Amino acid sequence: MTEWIYFIHPPRDDFAATMTAEEKAVWGEHFRRLQGLLASGQLILAGPTLGAVNTGLIVFDAPDEQAARQVMEDDPVVRGGYARGEVRPFRVSLLRGRD
Repeated sequence: MTEWIYFIHPPRDDFAATMTAEEKAVWGEHFRRLQGLLASGQLILAGPTLGAVNTGLIVFDAPDEQAARQVMEDDPVVRGGYARGEVRPFRVSLLRGRD
């Protein structure tokens, strides 16, 4: 497996503080999906940046770029147009608790 990162770029600054009810529902689906990826062992870490710009970061394992792109494109917020996704190869070089 290879490590990948995808960024989630929300549609506006202060997104976390200004989400509509519809956006909150879709982001809830996104969170539940990430919980499933964590339970399956595919997700390494995920979370948003805080402050005015709430870019999300998801680090995960996938066998190749096509599979990594599919993970990102299947995210409800990307698929539904609630955020723009960007996937890149990534290498976890140092991680607490990992040799």
